Amino acid sequence: MMDMEDDARYLKKKIKTGAIDVHPTLSAIVVHFEVEATILGEAGDPMLGENKEAQKNIIIKNLSPATDLKKLAENIVEKCNLIHPSKIPELEQLLYYLQTRKTTVNTETVDQEMTRIREAASQFYDIDEVQEKADLNELESYVDLLYDDMKTKIRGTSLILQLARNPDNLAELIENEMVLGALSRVLREEWKKSIDLCTNIVYIFFCFSSFSDFHTLLMQYKIGSSCLQIIENELKRYEFWREELEKKKKAALAEKTEEAQKAYLKSEKKYQVVIHKQEQLLRVAVYLLLNVAEDTQIEVKMTQKSVLEYLGRMLERKSLELLILVVSFLKRLSVYKENKDKMKSMEIVKQISAMLPHESDILNSLCLRLILNLSFDKDIRAQIVKAGMLPKLANFVKDEPHRVYALCVLYHISVDDKCKGLFVYTDIVPIIIHILQDNEEGQLDMELMALCVNISMHPKIGAHFAQHLRLLLRQSMKNRDSLMLKLVRNILAHDIPEKKIILSSLNEIVSVVKDCPHEEVAVELLGVLAELNLPEIDFKELVTQYNLVPWISHKLSPANGISDDVVLEIVRFVGNAIRDADCAQLFANAGLPATLIELITAKQEDDEVVLQILYVFYQMIFHKCTRDQLVKESQAPAYLIDLMHDKNTEVRKMCDTTLDIISEYDEEWAKKIQYEKFKWHNSQWLEMVTQGHDPEVESYDDDYLPREMMMMSGDSTADLLYQHEAAAAAGYPPGYHPGMEGAPGYHPGMEGAPGYHPGMEGAPGYHPDYYGFNDHPDYGTGMVSPQPDDDDDDDHLYAAPPHYPTNYPSNYPSNLDQFSKTLENWHLR
Repeated sequence: MMDMEDDARYLKKKIKTGAIDVHPTLSAIVVHFEVEATILGEAGDPMLGENKEAQKNIIIKNLSPATDLKKLAENIVEKCNLIHPSKIPELEQLLYYLQTRKTTVNTETVDQEMTRIREAASQFYDIDEVQEKADLNELESYVDLLYDDMKTKIRGTSLILQLARNPDNLAELIENEMVLGALSRVLREEWKKSIDLCTNIVYIFFCFSSFSDFHTLLMQYKIGSSCLQIIENELKRYEFWREELEKKKKAALAEKTEEAQKAYLKSEKKYQVVIHKQEQLLRVAVYLLLNVAEDTQIEVKMTQKSVLEYLGRMLERKSLELLILVVSFLKRLSVYKENKDKMKSMEIVKQISAMLPHESDILNSLCLRLILNLSFDKDIRAQIVKAGMLPKLANFVKDEPHRVYALCVLYHISVDDKCKGLFVYTDIVPIIIHILQDNEEGQLDMELMALCVNISMHPKIGAHFAQHLRLLLRQSMKNRDSLMLKLVRNILAHDIPEKKIILSSLNEIVSVVKDCPHEEVAVELLGVLAELNLPEIDFKELVTQYNLVPWISHKLSPANGISDDVVLEIVRFVGNAIRDADCAQLFANAGLPATLIELITAKQEDDEVVLQILYVFYQMIFHKCTRDQLVKESQAPAYLIDLMHDKNTEVRKMCDTTLDIISEYDEEWAKKIQYEKFKWHNSQWLEMVTQGHDPEVESYDDDYLPREMMMMSGDSTADLLYQHEAAAAAGYPPGYHPGMEGAPGYHPGMEGAPGYHPGMEGAPGYHPDYYGFNDHPDYGTGMVSPQPDDDDDDDHLYAAPPHYPTNYPSNYPSNLDQFSKTLENWHLR
């Protein structure tokens, strides 16, 4: 070795440049290069060589959209000799990526802040108290200090901590099992005796927790459990100290003496010192747990040991470093449903709201990200609103680093219809308009536009947006922005005077609709046209000028396979246009009713399309000029009758309204409509009658309904189905039916008895007194129906429909024909 040193005369370094890239988090360019060092002998021969890869970070400051990237790239190459001039185009592309990359918070600031936290966590003792510098060779002597008195133990742990703070020493420390064993033993046995001792030991293990390879070792010594135990005890101490200080404060106020006031101030000063030390211990303990929680199994164990409760109680502290760690930990835990539910019960949102906005951008960003994770739960969104966070979130939209998170939370809240109106009491609309004005040329964030679309559905907010309708329309048409067009469409859905602003752009909108290659833009433009119910618009002239009738007929044809969204908006536009009678006549002459009937058959499962087609039918029937074509020359009335009892309430209402107009206009259709309504109204009664007789009888329409329809239309006698109403008007008891007096087993007064049914008198075993008595001995045998007693406690539990006899006498009608004849005879009597 000595010979080589004597022979070595020169050191030669050679640098080979490598690839350049962008930093994953910082606003910086990373330059990779390789250093080749060679020791040359006296004769110039290489004696020893070594290659080492390295990189250099070039921080790019003040990079804005107005920055000249080409000039900046040339400037970087000129100052940095590691980048060859031939790479200027590549460097320019990387700078462009940095310029357009979205950042939610200044990552350089984040790194600096987290470094400051890590450094501050180490200042648990006055550095002047430990004058000597730790030496790794003296490690065993430092361990011996752990077996002496308390002051010596603190000194020994401080020296070991100096070694542990150097990552290069961790491998040496980890191989010495005696060191870790002694430290863990002292932590378990004496952590309550000295907060300085406890803090030093926990920080030593925190240094190991910064590397995932050492997590298993920490679990082996149960350091995580010890930290949870320490945190729990310190929180109890904090509560006790605070209560004691409050008592002394009240005593000082009661005595009102100078001595009492001095005693209180002295206690408060001591309290602040102790709290400062305690927060240092809590900070490093929480940071250690946060590091080892990378393993989900360890994280689950922590939650089972109430780590969420401890974190929640620490949110009221004032230490910025501690709050950042606590909120970071809560954010990590919030991604699991069980933890989210626990945070909901703890009302974490209320505590987070109390600390916002904070002077630290890092803490603000972490809080917003935590709230975003929790805001997927409907109940937590209600807690956010109740805590008064809406105005705070709206103000965060002003700050670009926090904008995306705040917009996402606001969007989740705007999904609930009950919360849309609450945005009226915030400054969100002026803030959004300001952002739109600053970005007229660029693409806006999807989160921003999604929020605008949701809240614009509220009338008051829509009216606020309408004041800037001209700006929104110009920008949406210029950029062909479908989301902004949807916003314009929602604004126009309200009854606002600003609708007339659209008239100046009406021709442009129609021409774009016909030729637009983007379906989503065409859908929104059609929606805008569908909302223009202005008397100033001559729809016939508009449709004729742009030859829209063939275009609409082509688009509405089911065979062309146009998407449902486009079809729906075209039908809505037609429904709006044919409010003009001349335009309705134009569409009717072009065969639109037949096209719509084909469409309603193809889209019968889509309630939205069906409802809008029915509205078109209603408008055509409403106009006299198109009524004949729709009623007499198409099958539209038949489809309306078929949909008269649809499961959708709005479809039923539209059908009823349209059919009422048809009934007044056409007598033949009036009879058909009346017959179908009668048939539906009595379907349940007729079904009961059918089920009570021969099961082979499947239909009674041909035998029974036509005759009833005849009576309804021509006979002045009360309808057979409603004779009980006539009987009640004549003074007969409930249940009376004409002709029943002669039936076998009839007993006067039985008509009003509970469970009575006409015709049951002749059934075997019938007795008139059975009905209406719950305490009859045969009650419950199937002979007597359950009836409610006088008290009203649990009648709903056993109330049953009337019991009908199944063993009919020989003279009782055995099929539907005989039953109908019997009813007819009773009616004729």
